[in-house]
Amino acid sequence: MGQVQQSLIDGKLLEKLERLTIRWRKSFPGLVGGHNLSRFPGPGIEFLDHRNFHHGDDLRAVNWRAYMRLEKLFLKMFQVEPRVPVRMLVDVSPSMQTGEPAKFLYAKQLAAALAYVGLVRLDTICLQPFSDRLYDAFLAGGGRHRFMPAVDFLEQLQPGAPTNFLAAARQFIATYPQRGLLIVVSDFLDDADCVKPLQYLAEFGHELLLLQLWADEDRTPPWDGELDLEDAETGSKLTLNFDEGSRADYVVEFDRYCARLEDVAVRNGGRYCGFSTSLPLEEAIFGPIIQTRTVM
Repeated sequence: MGQVQQSLIDGKLLEKLERLTIRWRKSFPGLVGGHNLSRFPGPGIEFLDHRNFHHGDDLRAVNWRAYMRLEKLFLKMFQVEPRVPVRMLVDVSPSMQTGEPAKFLYAKQLAAALAYVGLVRLDTICLQPFSDRLYDAFLAGGGRHRFMPAVDFLEQLQPGAPTNFLAAARQFIATYPQRGLLIVVSDFLDDADCVKPLQYLAEFGHELLLLQLWADEDRTPPWDGELDLEDAETGSKLTLNFDEGSRADYVVEFDRYCARLEDVAVRNGGRYCGFSTSLPLEEAIFGPIIQTRTVM
């Protein structure tokens, strides 16, 4: 397991992530987070049970009287108000295979980093792969001892079918009726429009946090002359002549599309952050992502 963690996310980065917290903006009646103070009345805290102590658990919750008798650490568990669920939609479509480093690997590393931040703060984290539909998900909560199983899950993800955001959004609504923070890690490349299904998700009460990844050639194609292009997802082919003027027009349209994604997030009380996978993961987290107040 140690080798898996080493390959997906650096241990030194994890140490720096310790001080961060995932933030949301909306009020979800009846729900609170482990780090966000509740503005809603609740039943208070009621003792439920004990469980074995795991490395990284809060020492303040240890039953020290039981330790004095049994010489074994037990954690006291309490009933609290339901937490705001944090769900991550991770794009596993074929277009995520492109780029250097590949967007797919970068997305898994970013998802692992955010999962660690949440688990340290005792959030409940759901990792939900998708492309044309939702694939098997992974649910983790209860502390950082659940991080390595989350890493194993991400490491084993395989590319899926071509993207269908609308179908995946509809399935998400049916599968997760409880509202919460929805983090979407994707290149948002779909032949159909991604904006409509994102609006659909927002209208059902989910707070959108859109993290758009692109390879440098996605935004600024470096090629010139006559090109034979093949769509990474549909397999459709196109021949065209590409020059400096075409490149400039393409960049304008790409940026316009990114602006539409940002608009649908912000207009619905959410956030957007887009950047190239050529930006090192640590710089992305402590640069553009932290500037959106996604993590603090």
